Amino acid sequence: MKLQRKSGLRALAVGAVAVSGALVLTACGSDNNNEAGGDSTASPAASSSSSIKCADKGGQLLASGSSAQQNAMDAWVKNYMQACNGAQVNYKASSSGEGIIDFNNGTDSFAGSDSPLKPEEIDASKKVCKTGTGISIPMVGGPIAIGYNVSGVDNLVLDAPTLAKIFDSKITNWDDAAIKKLNPDAKLPSTKIQTFHRQDESGTTDNLTKYFNGAAKDAWPYEHAKAWAGKGGQSAAKSSGVAAQVKQVNGSIGYFELSYATANDIKTVKIDTGASAPVEATAANASAGIAEAKVVGTGADLSLDMGNAYVTKADNAYPIVLVTYEIACDKGNKAETLPLVKSFLGYTASEEGQAILSDAGYAPLPAEIATKVRATVAALA
Repeated sequence: MKLQRKSGLRALAVGAVAVSGALVLTACGSDNNNEAGGDSTASPAASSSSSIKCADKGGQLLASGSSAQQNAMDAWVKNYMQACNGAQVNYKASSSGEGIIDFNNGTDSFAGSDSPLKPEEIDASKKVCKTGTGISIPMVGGPIAIGYNVSGVDNLVLDAPTLAKIFDSKITNWDDAAIKKLNPDAKLPSTKIQTFHRQDESGTTDNLTKYFNGAAKDAWPYEHAKAWAGKGGQSAAKSSGVAAQVKQVNGSIGYFELSYATANDIKTVKIDTGASAPVEATAANASAGIAEAKVVGTGADLSLDMGNAYVTKADNAYPIVLVTYEIACDKGNKAETLPLVKSFLGYTASEEGQAILSDAGYAPLPAEIATKVRATVAALA
C-alpha cells in the first residue's frame, strides 16, 4: 500500500516504508540468521555526523514482530545501515505473537512485542537462550490512536465505557445517546458503526483491552489478550490493514499506533478521562501517561506496569498507551550476532535513537527508564 502524505514527516515515513519492504524481501531470501549480508568482513564505520557505535564486524540480523513499532524500526534501520558499512538489519513487521514465536524458535536475534513476555514464553525462551532467559526491554512508547471515519464529524470525543461498548457491538449507531452526550455540538449521523480489529494476535490489541479492563471494567467483560475477544466487527491484518479499512469505510472506527493515523490522514478520537478537557492522541500526551509506568520485571527484565496510565485524570495525559519491547536473551545470545544486537539496540536506546521518535509519532522513553534500558543492552551476553 502506497501511503500519500502532505508534509515532510509523511514523506520521511514513505521512504521508511520503502526501506522496510526491501528489508523484508532480503530477510525472506535467507533462512540463516547468522548469514552475513554483503561483505561480512568489512569493518563498519559510523558517519561523522552520527554517534552510532558500530560493531567490529558486519553481518546480518533477522528480527520480526510488532507492527506498531514498524515506522520507528524502519527509521532506525535506515540510519544504522547508513552509518555502519557491512551491517544489515532485517525487521519483518508481522505481529507481537509471531515475533515471539520466531524468537523462541531461534529464527531471529531479537523480536518486537507490544507486551512483555508471559511466564510460559519466558520458559520457552530458555531453549534458545542456552545460559540465560528471554527478557523484555522497553524501547518505543506511544499512543494507541482510535481512528474513525464518519462523514461530517471532525471532532469526536469518547470515554472508556463508550469505546468498550462500541467495540463489543453494544453501541451500534453513531447517533446513540451515549455518543451524543459526549458530543453535544456534533451532527452525528444515524450511520451504522463498523468496527475494525486485528485478525492476528497483537500486542496493540492486548494493550487496548488492558485499557478497557482498567478504565471500563463493567463495559468490557473479557480479559485482556492479544487475540480479539469482542463481539461483532470485522478483522484486518496488522495495524496497516486496520488503518486501511478505516480510511476507506464511512462509519468505521478502529485502533492502531498513531503513526498509521498520521500516514493515512485518519481523524482520531479525543478521550474524556475526567480531566479538565478531552485528551488528544499525541506523542507528548502519551509521554505523560507512560511516565507513570513502573518497572515490575526482575533481574535484567524491564517489563512495565502501565496500570496507572489507564485510569489517569491528569490534564494532557493520554490514557491508551503502549510500550513496545525488544525481546532478547539476557545471556546465551548467539556469539555470531551478539555484537550486532548490542550495537543496534544500543543505538535505538541512545539519545540519538530516541530523539527521532517524536517526529515519527512515537513517544521517547522517559529518562529514568531509558537509563535502565541502556544499561541492560550493554550487559547482554
